[in-house]
Amino acid sequence: MLETRLFPDLAQLDGSGMLGSMHAMLKERHHRYAACGADAACKVSASIWSDQERDGLAEAGAAMLQRSKHIAQNEARAGLRREIDGLNAILRVYGQGAVPRYPKIDGPDAAKDKERFAQEVAVAAALSEAGGTVPVIDKSIDLALSLLDVAGRLDAVAFEPLNETHNRAVIERSRTLDWSRYRYTAILLLGIGPDDLTTPLSAGGKLNVRLAAKRYFDGMAPFIIVTGAMVHPRGAHFAEAVEMRRALIERYGVPAEAIVLEPYARHTTTNLRNASRLLAAMHAPADRDALIVSNPDQIAYITSDEFHERNPRELGYQPGAIGKCSSPTELTFRPATESARIDPADPLDP
Repeated sequence: MLETRLFPDLAQLDGSGMLGSMHAMLKERHHRYAACGADAACKVSASIWSDQERDGLAEAGAAMLQRSKHIAQNEARAGLRREIDGLNAILRVYGQGAVPRYPKIDGPDAAKDKERFAQEVAVAAALSEAGGTVPVIDKSIDLALSLLDVAGRLDAVAFEPLNETHNRAVIERSRTLDWSRYRYTAILLLGIGPDDLTTPLSAGGKLNVRLAAKRYFDGMAPFIIVTGAMVHPRGAHFAEAVEMRRALIERYGVPAEAIVLEPYARHTTTNLRNASRLLAAMHAPADRDALIVSNPDQIAYITSDEFHERNPRELGYQPGAIGKCSSPTELTFRPATESARIDPADPLDP
């Protein structure tokens, strides 16, 4: 499951369909990996894709995906390049100790201890040698997944299959909903992590919950999307979305079937991106706004130039159009289709 969450396009490629130079390249990569023997560090280095290898596989694989997924070849090519770049990032961070994108909350804990880190990389290499549960086109995929597993960073699948379990009733209801009855498609309730490991819901989170519950009972939207992961502080055991959902139900009586769980977002950028994905899964009208409800500081941040510049730098696009503030705690938002794009360079929430 982690493979298809991180590398949905790579997972569809079949090495037997690769002809000529691509078949030779994959064979050469296999020999390079095998030549490392029991040297785990060597296997990590051998698994990293060069730009030439990445571009070659993306070009050849795009033709396959174009036929199977019925998408444009340039779109398929770009997707494969992103996935291979993300694969390389996992190998470098979790296999070589490179600094992750968000060093305060991401990366392996063992990286602080060279001996422990080397031991975990060796275990991951051995785990990958045992074979994966599904065929892969290259050993680098098994190794990257094993590195994440040994590091205990399986965050990306912690709640899967999310929409078939936790959100099933909500999504079924959304398919027959008369959206025209509501001003907004959903209320987006953003999480705020506590400052310690023992507090389930921060003071700021409690404020956001109350604001969202009021707007729900005002009849502004049929759903509340609660979004936020186990992220702050590092090593947190409470998912912001889960705790906000609990508070909405227990404190304010919001019906469970009106709450959409999004427990993966680790940043404000991905709060909006992941909420956009859920709205698409619910078939919410694309020409209608959602309503972001949060504390004044976060609302001000979302409307700032800093946030506008951060999105393309980290996501590669804007996750949606930010509207005007209707109050210091409310802001309209219209999702963008680009939010469906998978980002394995952020392996804890792709």
